[in-house]
Amino acid sequence: MSSGSTGPGFVPAPLAQLPWKTLLLILLIGGFGLVVLYSAAGGNVRPWAFSQGIRFVAFLGMAIVLSRIREEFWSMIALPGYVAVLVALILVELIGAVGGGSQRWLDLGFIRLQPSEFMKIFIVLACAKFYDMMPPNETRRFGAIWPAVLLIGMPAALVMLQPDLGTALMITAGGITVMFLAGIPLRLFIGGALGLALFVPIAVNYLLHDYQRNRVLIFLNPENDPLGTGYHISQSKIAIGSGGLFGKGFLNGTQSHLDYLPEGHTDFALATMMEEWGLVGGILTVIAFFLLIRWGVQVGVRAQSKFARLTAAGLATTIFFYVAINMGMVMGLAPVVGIPLPFISFGGSAQMTVLICIGILMAIDRQNRIKESW
Repeated sequence: MSSGSTGPGFVPAPLAQLPWKTLLLILLIGGFGLVVLYSAAGGNVRPWAFSQGIRFVAFLGMAIVLSRIREEFWSMIALPGYVAVLVALILVELIGAVGGGSQRWLDLGFIRLQPSEFMKIFIVLACAKFYDMMPPNETRRFGAIWPAVLLIGMPAALVMLQPDLGTALMITAGGITVMFLAGIPLRLFIGGALGLALFVPIAVNYLLHDYQRNRVLIFLNPENDPLGTGYHISQSKIAIGSGGLFGKGFLNGTQSHLDYLPEGHTDFALATMMEEWGLVGGILTVIAFFLLIRWGVQVGVRAQSKFARLTAAGLATTIFFYVAINMGMVMGLAPVVGIPLPFISFGGSAQMTVLICIGILMAIDRQNRIKESW
């Protein structure tokens, strides 16, 4: 292996080691998201596109910086970081700031921190570290299951108290994905799924808040309350359907511009986009996210260590859940649980979380390529 400081074509090694095709794909998705927000504001960069663009550039720069951190560092901080975020979630419950009827933030004066976003990352790191420390022949025993269930269950329960059903589902899904990939027997997941199916009616009737329960019930039949709880889903379907194959054209959407579509710049930004860009725009967006997630999975496949494999696969799956839940929600295939579409929906939290995931994936990918070149 050459020890020089430059890559092919005299490009500095730190730049040559970046996955430029993936970065270009992220720039394309993020740029298209700014176009959607520009249209959602009636052809203005404010109040959404400008601030979203600033955050996107800042977080993408952060992801590139994270890509220089070695895999060993992420392994070292996995469990301490998980404990720190868990403590932050407990503090949210005790002294957290309230906004929009939810208690999800820690007000530090100069910034409002939402610890649950970081838990989406650290639940993957912590579970990957747990199974990395465990001998392979132990993963099929009960001792390989209950600690991981505890790791997942504690933060998920705290987030449900905020209340934030969507984030609790994301944390649970990320942890369970790592458990499955670590080699926990499939029969246990089938048994867990059956137990969950029996538990759902109890949760819907006794554990969920009224608005969460209504969202689940309306998801099953939104026409029961088209002007109330089912309004979001009904208007979203109208916007998507009216876009047809090629859409109404840029800046020509009516559902969002006439304010029929609530949250057309946040959770339902996909509906705003598909009204103007049609089914073709929706399919191209799905393909772009598919390529991004496939790259993340390939990073895991090429990884040399068990921790890196589980982490990469878990983080790629976290991005997949963002995309799948939001798209299902917008098209009426899943309950409205407040999960935004990364890089397209307005807001910094999801954008930050996904770009941290990508930064860690790039770090693992860089180390993979260095080892392969050796």
